[in-house]
Amino acid sequence: MSEILNISGLSAGYGPLRVIHDLDLVIRKGERVGLVGLNGHGKTTLFYAIAGLTGWQRGSIMFDGRQIGRTRSQGPGRYTHKIVRLGLAIMPQGDEIFTGLTVEEHLDSGAFTRESWRNRARRKEEVLDLFHPLRKHLKTPVGRLSGGERRMVSIGRGLMAEAKLYLADEPSLGLAPKIGIAVMQALLKIDLRESAMMIAEQNVALLEGRVDRVIGMHAGKLKGEASVALNIGRAE
Repeated sequence: MSEILNISGLSAGYGPLRVIHDLDLVIRKGERVGLVGLNGHGKTTLFYAIAGLTGWQRGSIMFDGRQIGRTRSQGPGRYTHKIVRLGLAIMPQGDEIFTGLTVEEHLDSGAFTRESWRNRARRKEEVLDLFHPLRKHLKTPVGRLSGGERRMVSIGRGLMAEAKLYLADEPSLGLAPKIGIAVMQALLKIDLRESAMMIAEQNVALLEGRVDRVIGMHAGKLKGEASVALNIGRAE
């Protein structure tokens, strides 16, 4: 499998705070990779660094053969739209939704690139097949939905992008265990084809047996693989 992401010597933080320390990571096309660790140890900051959303960073980030890293001290988000157009999609921690917009409006907003906008009808059907409860709520303002349904909207919006790399930040956070498992099962059913996915989670039990690799993260550093060559697709 060819590489979709190659990170080398990445350090990143906010103001004087350094959160990520000289990190190296390779993710290949078709892979699902779990990233586990407690809150405050750098999982979200790693995702933000890939998207160019940290306050500062240095090091190499090669995304699908293009350099999107190196030294960067400009305001966070200055180049994020360009990175998204290259094929990056982030499903942020928590809901991160606009309560007054409908489910359908949220999904359409995820079709950010020209190609994904052309294909949005097909992609929307794929998202609704994954998250069946949303089909009857397409015209409902998201603020009226349950917590689990709002999380489905947030994840579904990210899937509309038809990205090369999906970053899902703690998709089960704050949900009841049964709902969290259902959301994770749907996320893991996605046919990645030539894309890849990294899922940040605190609960390693939700990932083991369902992804290719589970990597631990502690104090801004990767601590090796918690599980190797796990069986993909087992979502009992």
